[in-house]
Amino acid sequence: MEKDLKDIVPIVITPFDDELKLDEVSLQRHVEFCVACGGKGLVGPANASEFSTLSDAERQRWLEIVVSAAQGVPVVASVTSGHLQPAIDLARFAIDTGVAAIMSMPPPLLKPDTAGCVAFFTDLASSIAPTPLIVQNYAPPLGTPLSSATLAKLCEQVDNIEYIKEELPPETRMISSTLAAVGDACRGIFGGQGGIYLIDEFRRGAIGNMPGGHMTDVLVDIWELLLKGSEEEARHLHHQLQPLMTLERLYGVAIYKQILKRRGAFTTARRRAPGGELDRFDLHELEAAFKLAEPHIRIRSEG
Repeated sequence: MEKDLKDIVPIVITPFDDELKLDEVSLQRHVEFCVACGGKGLVGPANASEFSTLSDAERQRWLEIVVSAAQGVPVVASVTSGHLQPAIDLARFAIDTGVAAIMSMPPPLLKPDTAGCVAFFTDLASSIAPTPLIVQNYAPPLGTPLSSATLAKLCEQVDNIEYIKEELPPETRMISSTLAAVGDACRGIFGGQGGIYLIDEFRRGAIGNMPGGHMTDVLVDIWELLLKGSEEEARHLHHQLQPLMTLERLYGVAIYKQILKRRGAFTTARRRAPGGELDRFDLHELEAAFKLAEPHIRIRSEG
């Protein structure tokens, strides 16, 4: 990768039509929306993209659309799979499509031990070299936690393991711990969890965050304020998002999709992930939370 990956790098959410088929038009529109909002990169199909509900062919088509619509903004392909080989296959396809980097968790069903995780990331990285690999450290049950010492070992021993996405609670302290262990052996650590800890992550040395791509413009503005040293103003703006972030912790992709539909990027809020529809109480809280955040949005998708 010629330039460092950093700042706000949103996860592209996967839109479905009324028949739960991949909505390619809305997917392209969402990418254009994230770029217009100032995202410095794009990620997916990741957890927030409902990757586990997509077929292999859909994941490939997803990447083709996102890379094509990204207008030169770097794309990070998330290739988490049930085994090393399908992860390698998808990563090589993604590289041929034009992505800038690869990201993965360990296989979520096989649950390798620490030595198995080290072997998995070492083999995946060697199979895609020199393309950078981002290690996603995610909490159970989907993730297999890795210690700061293990992450440092990977970065020191494998040249193209260049970034970490840290989402293991307590995430902010893990960022501090891993930065101390890794030193200059990697190019930086991203936070996650939708940006709810964004300010503390920044203060601890994170180089950016990979949140869901539904409020990208506001998160970009918060990050820019932090870069300028305007922490108090950044905190005020971040507080306007916190009721929305609280709902995201409860309902995840259902909230993302409702907002993206409201902002004109998605035609429907349909999802394949289980969890049921938001009830009238949820929707009332979503309305109140969005109303607090709405004055701070800069971009509306031309849906």
